[in-house]
Amino acid sequence: MAQVYLHCANTRGVLMDRRGSSAASLAEACEAATCMMRSLVATISLEDWRDWTMHVSDEAGDEIVVLSFASVLGKPH
Repeated sequence: MAQVYLHCANTRGVLMDRRGSSAASLAEACEAATCMMRSLVATISLEDWRDWTMHVSDEAGDEIVVLSFASVLGKPH
């Protein structure tokens, strides 16, 4: 695995990653996706990230894994 793309999506739209990130393994790609999700969630905004998903794709555009933003948010208080 060389280049992976981290696309964010919910029912209202998609945020496309056009630059991509380097990843040597599936575990590294998942870690990059998790870090990106945590960064987006930590950014001050009005966005409710609970219904968003992170779609990790390879250079060919094939989806490798889908992660839920809820997995980094935890349960609401």
